[in-house]
Amino acid sequence: MTLAERWKEQLNELRDLDRYRQLSLPRGIDFSSNDYLGFGKERKGPDTFFSSGLASRLLQGQQAIWEEVETELARWHGAEAALMFTSGYVANEGLLSTAIEPGDFVASDQSNHASIIDGLRLSKAERFVFRHNDLEHLESGLKAAARKRSPNRQLFVISESLFGMDGDRAPLVDLVELCEDYGAHLIVDEAHATGCFGPTGSGCVDEAGLRSRVLATVHTGGKALGVMGAYVCGSRVLRELLINRCRHFIFTTALPSAVGSWWREAIAQVQKADERRRRLHESAALFRVELGRQSVAAGGNHYIIPVVLGDDARANEAGQRLQEAGWDIRAIRPPSVLPGTARLRISIHADHDPDTLLAAARAVAEVALREPETLACASDSCVDAGAS
Repeated sequence: MTLAERWKEQLNELRDLDRYRQLSLPRGIDFSSNDYLGFGKERKGPDTFFSSGLASRLLQGQQAIWEEVETELARWHGAEAALMFTSGYVANEGLLSTAIEPGDFVASDQSNHASIIDGLRLSKAERFVFRHNDLEHLESGLKAAARKRSPNRQLFVISESLFGMDGDRAPLVDLVELCEDYGAHLIVDEAHATGCFGPTGSGCVDEAGLRSRVLATVHTGGKALGVMGAYVCGSRVLRELLINRCRHFIFTTALPSAVGSWWREAIAQVQKADERRRRLHESAALFRVELGRQSVAAGGNHYIIPVVLGDDARANEAGQRLQEAGWDIRAIRPPSVLPGTARLRISIHADHDPDTLLAAARAVAEVALREPETLACASDSCVDAGAS
């Protein structure tokens, strides 16, 4: 049985039980939302949209604006369908815990985001964590899983496209080919790439022409697009499955319909942002060159720039010194990264001017090249100014 056949069978079972769900617009006098005191209807946003979500999408939370947004998103990515979620964390957890089942096998990159890790835990599938971007290690896991494959056992591989803490990209073409060799389904988290790579900014999967060869992609609005919420792109049957079986979609209040107008604006804006994308990548290259001139090693290749310092206390001290000097650059420590790889994480933006970039790079070099000091900050009583 193929994965699509499995999903269609599950949906047909819901139809037979009269439990099949469909999104429908509100009609008539409201006796279905959770707007118990009526405040939500009184608070109007732009264009008279409700400023509150009022209820889940399967109740009063379904508004015409979300159908419009999802249609535009699917068209932008060249996908069959898209479905909105309240955040990227929720989208990853919901997708993975719904599409992947306990009898399945899933391989996950060691550097994947916590939301992916938690989604896989919820799936209860057999999990294999492969070393970061190590295709040989991944293949060893797929090969072992393929040897004990049963008729309804599905294989999955999960990776970010641009890794949020390492700043490097997954070898997507190689991942797709490896998945095809073993009959596995690839899911790609495009959170940090959406808006910044690919045709009209639609991400690394589309840039590589792989849309038809991946099972699904996950995108967030709260990064490059500058708007709250997230979405999953995939097939129509996947969207149908998520509407019917994804607890993270069914049992949560919808985003306010006013946010839908922001999404429409963001989608139109990002597709025309070639100049901003060019500035972003040029600015990241300038910053990296200056770090190199200052003899500081930086990880990754793009606009997420990790400077690994190793020790937690040293990274935290460096972050505090930078913030005291007026640079909002923070320490990232375990569990966000592996033990012994605490770092400064620098996020370059398209609106950083060259002088600012050069000055910031020199400031980072100054703290990164300092000899470690034994400070009160290393004690348990230290005020934690870094990101964890």
